Amino acid sequence: MSRARSPRARSSLSKAATLSGHLGAILAFALALATPAQALDRTDVILEEGGSDRLRDRLVEGSLLVAARRDRVTDTQDILAAAQADYRRMVDLLYASGYYGGTVSIRIDGREAATIPPLDPPATASVAEIRIDPGPRFTFGRAEIAPLAPGRRPGNDFRPGEIARATAITEAARTALTDWRAAGHAKADIADQQLTARHTEARLDAAITLAPGPAVTFGTLVVQDGSRVRPTAIRRIAGLPEGRRYDPEDVAKAAQRLRRTGAFRSVVLTEAELLGPGETLDIGVAVVDERPRRFGLGAEIASDTGLGLNGFWMHRNVTGRADRFRVEGSVEGIGADTGGLDYGLSARYDRLAVYGPDTGFFAIIGAEREDAEFFLTERVYTGLGVTRRFSDTLDAELGLTLERARVTSRILTRIAGATSPVREYNLVTLPGALTWDRRDDLLDPTEGFYLKAQATPFVDTDTQDPGGQLQLDARAYRALDEGGRIVLAGRVQLGALIGPDLLETPPEFLFYSGGGGTVRGQPFQSLFVDLGGGGGIGGRSFLGFSGEVRAKVTDTISLVGFADAGYIGAESIYDGTGAWHSGAGLGLRYDTTVGPLRLDIAGPLGGDTGNGVQIYIGIGQAF
Repeated sequence: MSRARSPRARSSLSKAATLSGHLGAILAFALALATPAQALDRTDVILEEGGSDRLRDRLVEGSLLVAARRDRVTDTQDILAAAQADYRRMVDLLYASGYYGGTVSIRIDGREAATIPPLDPPATASVAEIRIDPGPRFTFGRAEIAPLAPGRRPGNDFRPGEIARATAITEAARTALTDWRAAGHAKADIADQQLTARHTEARLDAAITLAPGPAVTFGTLVVQDGSRVRPTAIRRIAGLPEGRRYDPEDVAKAAQRLRRTGAFRSVVLTEAELLGPGETLDIGVAVVDERPRRFGLGAEIASDTGLGLNGFWMHRNVTGRADRFRVEGSVEGIGADTGGLDYGLSARYDRLAVYGPDTGFFAIIGAEREDAEFFLTERVYTGLGVTRRFSDTLDAELGLTLERARVTSRILTRIAGATSPVREYNLVTLPGALTWDRRDDLLDPTEGFYLKAQATPFVDTDTQDPGGQLQLDARAYRALDEGGRIVLAGRVQLGALIGPDLLETPPEFLFYSGGGGTVRGQPFQSLFVDLGGGGGIGGRSFLGFSGEVRAKVTDTISLVGFADAGYIGAESIYDGTGAWHSGAGLGLRYDTTVGPLRLDIAGPLGGDTGNGVQIYIGIGQAF
């Protein structure tokens, strides 16, 4: 027999049921947190008949669902979003391969992904299946693009009978517009395009009509406010040729010149939407300044030369012309086996676009002391010169320097019979350098080469004795795999001194071998011309060879095997009468944002200048 409940009893039961529901939801949420979410167990990409293995590989590579499975994505909403996006991605990849009649089905645990509400995804997702029927492959029936720039024609991929890849259409249009812009038509655009797919014939008709617009000339470079660099300086550095026929290469060069100053964090050049009077095109430039001041510190240590410390302080945009003032100082030989402390202090001022946008001016002043095994050299110098950039990879420098040096020889009196071990030089030098740098990365190159040739004619104003030093540094890099994980690196160094005899030459122009910059595994400057009696002096000729095999073990750690060899002779041009020595070893590199941290351990291979192991620690590759 049933009994009726009072309203109060019903109310209590209702509250109890509500509370029970809340507790159940909380318990379910807690259980969900305690149970780890599951990633996709499997993602299958099934290509029906008519497709190639190469097409399937492209579809797999482009699928976000495949990437979600690889990355162990567990959020079902993210998995569903990847599936929704894959519909468009698969169609685009089919079009790019010439398939215009295909169908794409994507299922998540048997349900078509397109029918699953994105805001109400399933609790779990285990199996994803992408099934694609590519249909027939289309070829071009009609492939026309006009008008083209003078002397230009469509590429071989965009012509009747070729596979009708969507990428061939877009590439043909992009190339045609680029050609018109290179011919001075800055506002070239697509006026009309007609694409017709004939499914019964598996043909695609494509007709693109271009509107070249008028040939234009450069107008004014309009500088936006906000920079501490003067607008006149920005225009001078950019070097945009106002009044000359438009060329996009000139715009790119102007932007690159501004970036190379180091005064700007970002540089953006934009073309005006409308042409000015006389079919002229103004170019706008917006820059964001870098911080005006910067400093840096560095250190390098070797078992023979001891610890070396260096630092710099730089001021950008000293006078509002994107000019630069840099002070550098160094102390070397701390704890060295031979010689004493070496130190130097120098300053350099650079100003760009003095003699045109690619030619600059510089001035230098400095003093240094080098306490080597056989000589103590103290020198001060000042000079000025010009720089010239011929391209992004080729530049030159030419200077005129006045120098006064005081050299104290520790062997000159005993060996040469001189009345005094001290000699003073008053030199005029004309240092010049040409650098060709085609490396893919300045800090850690894997491809390309680097060539630097230097010539320094000099004359002693006291004795009127002339001379000259020649140097060549050539480096080459080649990756043995596509990812650049194994790299071969080679270096050749040449040096020659023309003019004075060994004992009449300022020591700074003589050559030595041994140490981190020449032959690792041999003590620093341990190979020289032996004068007998336990004394020696630098040579007039130098040859150096270095080879490395660099192999990445992880994304940040590399192992390096290397071998170096060096030659020093008393003759100006190598004739084999001098001496050789060599060394080899192993190295470890750890990649950082400022370049690889370097640890090299090496020992001697040939020659009689060293015994035992040498250790080198620094920043950056050895070369």
